[in-house]
Amino acid sequence: MYNQLTSQQRSQIFALLQRKTQRKEIALIVGCSQSTLSRELRRNSTAKGHYLWEKAHAKAMDRRKRTTSNRKLDSILVWRIKQMITDHLWSPEQIRGVLGKEGISVSIQSIYNIINADVSGELRKHRRHPNFRRRPKAERKPTKATNIPDRTSIHERPSEADGHRFGDFEMDLTVDSYGHAILVLLERLTGFVMMERLPYGKRAKPLSEAVVRLLFAYRKCVRTITTDNGSEFTAHSDITAGLRMKGRDDVIVYFADAYCSWQKGAVENVNKLIRQYIPKKSNFNSFSDRFIMDVAKKINLRPRKKLGFSNPKTEFFKQIDNFALAS
Repeated sequence: MYNQLTSQQRSQIFALLQRKTQRKEIALIVGCSQSTLSRELRRNSTAKGHYLWEKAHAKAMDRRKRTTSNRKLDSILVWRIKQMITDHLWSPEQIRGVLGKEGISVSIQSIYNIINADVSGELRKHRRHPNFRRRPKAERKPTKATNIPDRTSIHERPSEADGHRFGDFEMDLTVDSYGHAILVLLERLTGFVMMERLPYGKRAKPLSEAVVRLLFAYRKCVRTITTDNGSEFTAHSDITAGLRMKGRDDVIVYFADAYCSWQKGAVENVNKLIRQYIPKKSNFNSFSDRFIMDVAKKINLRPRKKLGFSNPKTEFFKQIDNFALAS
C-alpha cells in the first residue's frame, strides 16, 4: 500500500540527495519503496528540478487538501482516529479539525463510518451519545390529516408555485405561552411580510377573517397560500370565498405534510427574524398593534441578497405595479 511521506522523511531525502546518495539506498534508509521515492521527486521538485524538502512538503500538503476523492482511508489513519475516540473521547468534528491542522482531509461521515463499522461496539461506548446512529432518511408519506375538512395537500399545488412567480403566499402563526397569537403572511418571491395580532388567539373563524382583510387589496395577485395542519386553519374555505373574484381561479389553501416545516420554509425563517423583536416567553399583549406593524415594516425594509440587496417592500410593490399594467 502506498503511504504518505512525512516531513521528517522528506528532510532525510533532501539530505541524502545533497550527499549524492543513490536512490536505491535513499529508499532503503528512508523506509519507502523506490517507486514512492521516484513519485515524490517527480511530483514535488521545483520547476528547475531541485528537491527542497520544505517546498516539497508544502506542495504535498496543498495537493492533499485539494483531493476530494472517496478513496479508502489509510489503515494507520483509521488506527489514529480510533485512538482519538477511545483515548481522548473526541467527537468526529474535533477529530476532523485536529487532522485538518496536519493537512489531512477527512470528512465527518468517514469517521462515522468507522464507528458504525466497529462490530464490537467499543468505539460507540466512548462517544458522547452512544446510542446515536446516522441513518438515511426514510421517504415521508403524504399526511392524511383528519382535523381539517376538505384539506388540499401541498402535493396538489401547481408546480409553478415554487417561489419563482409572484402571488404565492405562505401562512403561519407565532404564538406565546399565554394563548395569544400573531398571524404572519409572506409572499414567497419578494419576501414581503404582513403581520397582525389576533385578539381571539388561535380561533379559526377570526383568523380566516384576518387573512382576507390583509390580502383583500391584493386579491387580484394572490394565487396560492401554503400553511401547516394546525386546527386554527380549519376555516380555510372561508379564505377562499373571501378572496374569490369573477374571471379568476379560486385561491386555494394548501397544507404541508406533518413535521415538514421546510415545505413552508420562507415563513419559518421570517418567524426567526420576528423573534429578534418579540423574544420567546414574552406576552404578546404587552405589545401594541402599532409595534407589531413596525416589526413588519423593519423586516420589509431589510436588504436581501436574493433581491440583489433590494428590500421586500420595494420589490413587492414593483410586482403589484407590473401586475396592474399587465392586466
